[in-house]
Amino acid sequence: MSFTLAELAVRFGCSVQGDPKTAVYSVGTLAAAGPDSISFLANSKYRKHLAATNAAAVVLTPADAENCPVPALLSDNPYALYARIAGLLQPEPSAPEGIHSSAVVAPGARVAESAIIGPNAVVEEDCRIGERVFVGPGCVIRCNSSVANESRLVANVTIGQNVQIGERTLIHPGAVVGSDGFGFAKEDTGWLKVPQLGTVRVGNDVEIGANTTIDRGAIDDTVIEDGVKLDNQIQVGHNVHIGAHTIIAACSGISGSTRIGQRCMIAGMVGFVGHLEIADDVAITGLTMISRSISEPGIYSGGLPADEAVRWRKNSARFKQLDDLARTVKGLEKVIGNRKKHE
Repeated sequence: MSFTLAELAVRFGCSVQGDPKTAVYSVGTLAAAGPDSISFLANSKYRKHLAATNAAAVVLTPADAENCPVPALLSDNPYALYARIAGLLQPEPSAPEGIHSSAVVAPGARVAESAIIGPNAVVEEDCRIGERVFVGPGCVIRCNSSVANESRLVANVTIGQNVQIGERTLIHPGAVVGSDGFGFAKEDTGWLKVPQLGTVRVGNDVEIGANTTIDRGAIDDTVIEDGVKLDNQIQVGHNVHIGAHTIIAACSGISGSTRIGQRCMIAGMVGFVGHLEIADDVAITGLTMISRSISEPGIYSGGLPADEAVRWRKNSARFKQLDDLARTVKGLEKVIGNRKKHE
């Protein structure tokens, strides 16, 4: 499948620099793209590759256009435009509609005729599978759960009982939505499991990465609002609420009953203790530990970056002395203040 720059410009509402009849068949990086590919420039670090690119065309901003040696599509957000073009040129492979002969679908499940149920998938009683839904090989959808129109479960995805998945949601291999939350009551003889009676409600246009786990609520539901994007290997605890269009990178962990606002950006390996409130429009940098609620938008960081080992150990030792140092400074301020009173 190929498209001319003119066709892409009309479809995506951008402008063309150079020959609008230039056709592109695939995508590639500035350094590696061939004469049939379209590339993009969104990060200034890669501007050095623009002059020598072999791409047929490049997506870039108007500010970079004068340095582009090949035809271009101009956009204020070239990365987003490139993403749309890449999806058009290299769509997901199609599969025949219907239920594979090795799949197990309960008699009481309602599966739309346009849905695809792949090999060895299991759909239990009272499930509802919407139009053009793809349930890939090895997926398990437990009883009374629903997957709304045009959602895609790639492979080996497990959906717990009573879970609701919205429209156009993409769930990658190995993800588990609706497993039991980590709830135990302490007794003299050990730990007593607390029944997890809530479920998970996932909104529309959500993406859930590979091997990410979203626990069901203990009593109320765990909620993932519209447009949330979760990377791989994220742990979302029971009764967590993630606001619309928040994005969270890999290996982050969110303890139970934490509420994260809308449009937040959370980098990799961020940890949240439980029962916190995070405001809308908060950005958190990687490896940060969040132990208190955040009530104001802004950028928040924590943790020590890597340093030369000897200097890092010295600074680490000094951090342990900060409390004593603070007490000393406070004492000195008191002495100085008393002296000034007697002068």
